[in-house]
Amino acid sequence: MKIDWAALGSVFGVSLISTVALVGLFTLGIVGLTKRETAAAQGGSATLAVTGAYACFAACAAAVAYGIYLIVA
Repeated sequence: MKIDWAALGSVFGVSLISTVALVGLFTLGIVGLTKRETAAAQGGSATLAVTGAYACFAACAAAVAYGIYLIVA
């Protein structure tokens, strides 16, 4: 049995980068929702933070859906 180490390393690298990017994007969404709570406690509005948070969550959902599509197809 021969293992293609270059292909294995490539898959590992892409998986690592994708995972870190997806977790970072989700974290930005959580931070955006936290800013909304902080602004509400101070009597203000954080419309931009909430919009950004929902955009981050939508991008995460799209990435997960694309990954499922790649697995199924």
